[in-house]
Amino acid sequence: MILANAFCIVLFVDETLRSLAAPPSPPGQDPQGWRAPVDCVRANELCAAEPSCSSRYRTLRQCLAGRDRNTMLANKECQAALEVLQESPLYDCRCKRGMKKELQCLQIYWSIHLGLTEGEEFYEASPYEPVTSRLSDIFRLASIFSGMDPATNSKSNHCLDAAKACNLNDNCKRLRSGYISTCSKEISATEHCSRRKCHKALRQFFDRVPSEYTYRLLFCSCKDQACAERRRQTIVPSCSYEDKHKPNCLELRNVCRADHLCRSRLADFHANCQASFQSLTSCPADNYQACLGSYAGLIGFDMTPNYVDASTTSITISPWCSCKGSGNLEEECEKFLRDFTENPCLRNAIQAFGNGTDVNLTPRTRLVPVTVPPRTEKSPSPDDINYSNTMYDTSIITTCTSIQEHGQKLNKSKEQSLCYSETQLTTDTMPDQKTFVDPKAGGSRHWAGRILPTVPVLLLVLVL
Repeated sequence: MILANAFCIVLFVDETLRSLAAPPSPPGQDPQGWRAPVDCVRANELCAAEPSCSSRYRTLRQCLAGRDRNTMLANKECQAALEVLQESPLYDCRCKRGMKKELQCLQIYWSIHLGLTEGEEFYEASPYEPVTSRLSDIFRLASIFSGMDPATNSKSNHCLDAAKACNLNDNCKRLRSGYISTCSKEISATEHCSRRKCHKALRQFFDRVPSEYTYRLLFCSCKDQACAERRRQTIVPSCSYEDKHKPNCLELRNVCRADHLCRSRLADFHANCQASFQSLTSCPADNYQACLGSYAGLIGFDMTPNYVDASTTSITISPWCSCKGSGNLEEECEKFLRDFTENPCLRNAIQAFGNGTDVNLTPRTRLVPVTVPPRTEKSPSPDDINYSNTMYDTSIITTCTSIQEHGQKLNKSKEQSLCYSETQLTTDTMPDQKTFVDPKAGGSRHWAGRILPTVPVLLLVLVL
């Protein structure tokens, strides 16, 4: 009888452990049914193959044409079409910058999302997929391709070095020479260049040349004005940037938003460079790479940004516009302009690239899980931890490094709260096997790790 009960318990525990340690759901969907975004071109194909989705999509596009949001939602047929599409991949679709059918993808995205917002939003959601790469990846590739890091020799002209590195790559050299020639070609006595052709050539360069070359040209660090002026001249600003008159920034934004590509790039810039004072770097998700990529993505459009001068002591970026004549919208205009001119995320990202540094959010050594009982050693004194530099250290998170080097102290210390707020922590659930645990998800695998050691004890008690 005892053996039978023990056998039943073993089966129960085995099933429990299997459920807790079950493999993740298939790509694209989690246990709650959440769908991972697909690109909008593919989502449109899936919708077209399903009669219900296809008809509702046509209905919604008709509803959005020439109607404001409230009028559209007041129509029951339009509302029903929207409800159906919200359950389809088309509603959550995203695009990839530089993809083969990027414009078509963005047109599909905005055909749904443009009329669903309450009026004109100051910040719009980005239609592009989130950026997962980081500056450290760019540094690694730059050193492989060019044989040197972005900030190797402090005495050299980094912007000149960047141009030399570009000339060593056939694709970079060809496209850079192409846009310089196009943007410098005089059309007539009154028109010194074709801005439209210049912008197109710039877009081709920044979309087709790898970031390890383009970033070095755009964000090279400078110690003298000659270098800083060379950096400012990278995009041939006399054609691509400057104009006879400065338009109002809100008017320029309206012109940009009338074009699907420009609208998307501006929304992406705001999504990845909007100042976040809850992060270590002032950047969303502490990702410098995402911000710099979004900045480069604006070049070649009406909203093209650039350095306003050749200063070596400060970095000021701005589109070619001002807030004169804003009327009662002056506050909104100034806010829009400050996202370029006084943006700590963008400024920190540019300086970090120029210095060859990046925030290291991945623990270098395995951290002890939060749930392990605290040890009794004395906690580190405040003098051992430099809190004042935590917000501005762009090379490494000092508090996490302190814990990794000295071991875990008190479980509720400030320095540990920073380390354990990372997206994932590494822990050992079985000998010689590692897994990543999301601390916010409750950690079902962690519970499995706690249950497993109790099984032999439980069986021994039952048998005895």
